[in-house]
Amino acid sequence: MLCESESVEFKQSLTEDIAKEVIAFANTHGGIIYLGIDDVGNEIGIQNLDTEYNRLSNILRDAILPDVTMFVHYELLENKIIKISVGEGINKPYFLKRHGIKPSGVYVRQGTVTAPATWDHIRNAIKLSDGDSYESKRSLLQDLTFDSAKTEFKNKQVSFSQDKFRALGLRDPGESLYTNLALLLSDQCTHSVKIAVYDNSSNTVFKDRREFKGSIFKQLNDSYTYCMLNNRTESVIRGLDRIDTMEYPPEAIREALLNAIVHRDYSFSGSIIININAEYMQFISMGGLVPGLTTEDILSGISQPRNPMLAHIFYRLKHIEAYGTGLRRIYDLYRDCPIKPEIAVTDNSFRITLVNMISARKHAGAADEVSDGTPGKTQYVTDQMRKILDYVAANQEIDEQTMMDVLNVKRTRAYIVAKHMTDLGMLQVKGRGKTKSYILGDRSR
Repeated sequence: MLCESESVEFKQSLTEDIAKEVIAFANTHGGIIYLGIDDVGNEIGIQNLDTEYNRLSNILRDAILPDVTMFVHYELLENKIIKISVGEGINKPYFLKRHGIKPSGVYVRQGTVTAPATWDHIRNAIKLSDGDSYESKRSLLQDLTFDSAKTEFKNKQVSFSQDKFRALGLRDPGESLYTNLALLLSDQCTHSVKIAVYDNSSNTVFKDRREFKGSIFKQLNDSYTYCMLNNRTESVIRGLDRIDTMEYPPEAIREALLNAIVHRDYSFSGSIIININAEYMQFISMGGLVPGLTTEDILSGISQPRNPMLAHIFYRLKHIEAYGTGLRRIYDLYRDCPIKPEIAVTDNSFRITLVNMISARKHAGAADEVSDGTPGKTQYVTDQMRKILDYVAANQEIDEQTMMDVLNVKRTRAYIVAKHMTDLGMLQVKGRGKTKSYILGDRSR
C-alpha cells in the first residue's frame, strides 16, 4: 500500500497549492504526487477529469518560474487518479511567480512535509545553477524599477529598452528573470556607498557622514558630488593673476570612484567606504584583485574586470574609456605631486589613497628642492626619498626588501617610492627579477 514519504505526496483534490508541491520536488530530488488520494491513502478519484487536467496544466505553467513543465509528466491511473511525476530540476530554485525568489515563494521537501526554503538554501541553489559569476546569477529581488538607469542611458544617448535587457545581461537567457547585474542598475540596488569626513588624520573624530543608496548610477553621481563638496580650493595671487588649486584633481576622484564601483566584489554585502580628512581621500572597495593579477600588473596597465558585463555597460556609457587606464590616469595626474597615490590590496579589499596635493606640497616645501633641468621647475625630495638616497650613498645600492625595512613600509609603498624616484632620475634600476636593486641616478650624483 502506498503511503506519503519524502518522495510521495497525496492530494485529495486539485487546489492552487499543487504548485508548492511541484516546486518542492523540483527543488529537491524529485517525487510523485497522486491527485485523488486523501492523506490516509483512500482513493477518492477526481471528478471532471478533462476540466481538472487542463486546470492542472495551466496552474503549473502560469504559477511557477522558471518553467518546470519539462520535468513534469502526467499519467491517468485507475479510479480516476492522476499520477504527477516531478523530476529534479536543473534551474533551481523554482518558485511561485507571485512571491518571487524568497522563502514565501521557494519550497523544498523535508521528510513528508513541503516547507519554505531558507535564504541560505536559496542562495546555494542559485550558485549551483548559475555558477560563481555574480553578475549573471538570478537576482533574489525581481520587482525592479530602473528610473535612474533610464535617465543615465538617455543622457548618454544609449538605448535602454526592454528588448535590449537580455543583450545587456540584465535578464537571464532562459526565463527572462532579472539578473544581479539588473539589480545593481535598478533603483532597488541593495549595495551602497558610505562616506565619512573626519576632523583628524587618524580618522577617529567625525565631522560628517553620508550613505548613498539606489542605482549604482545614482550612487556614482551622488558620491562624486559629495566628494567634490569636500574638495576645497586654495587661491594664490601672482601679480595680476589669481591661480586656483584644488586639493584633489577632480578626474582622480572620478577615476577612483569608478574603479571602486565597477570592480568591487558585489557578492560581499558590505558598502564601498570613502574616508576623507585633511591629508587624504581614501576609497575602499570589497574584494581583492582578480586571481592571477598582482599590484604591479594593474599599475602597468594590465586589467581583468571582475564584472565584465558591468564594465561593458560603463564603457558604452563612456564613463570608462578602456580597461586598465583609470589607475594610470590617476598617477599621471599626480606626476608633479611630491607624494603619490597609494594602493593597498588584501584578499578581500582594494584601497586607493589620494593625497591632498595642497597639503603634500606644503609639507614638501620644508624638504629639499632639486632642479630637474627644466627652467622654472623643481622637484621635491621627501623624507622617504632622502632616507633612500642616504642609504644608497653609503651602501652603493639598495634592494626592495631593504627599502621596505629602511622606510618601514609594505612592498606596494616601497615600489611606488622607488618608481617615482626612478622616473625623476634619482635612482637607476640595476638587474631584474630577484637580483633587482637600485643605484644612484644621474640627477642624484
